[in-house]
Amino acid sequence: MNIEAIRTYCLKKKGTVETMPFGDDTLVFKVMGKMFALTNLEGELTLNLKCDPELALDLRERYPAVLPGYHMNKQHWNTIVMDGSVSKKQVCEWIDHSYNLVVSSLTKKLRETLDDL
Repeated sequence: MNIEAIRTYCLKKKGTVETMPFGDDTLVFKVMGKMFALTNLEGELTLNLKCDPELALDLRERYPAVLPGYHMNKQHWNTIVMDGSVSKKQVCEWIDHSYNLVVSSLTKKLRETLDDL
């Protein structure tokens, strides 16, 4: 996946917006104000995704391109090096997982607002 494919897939998710709170070189995707993905716009393409802690460890063991979250809470975030070694389907599943984790942590009121979008 390239940056445009990542961007397109993330923005199809209900309630998602893109922001650049960390500067011009980092694109952040949020749902209802909560971050679920971020990617760099310069250098080697990587994608940070929120992940269940047990699954995060498992993925790091199984995939050389999956690393502890760079500049993130390493228990809850993974960094995927987008070097082509992980399929687009798998990356999309991990984006879905991250998005769903964040949505499930929203308050009831925010989830209802999201449902109404």
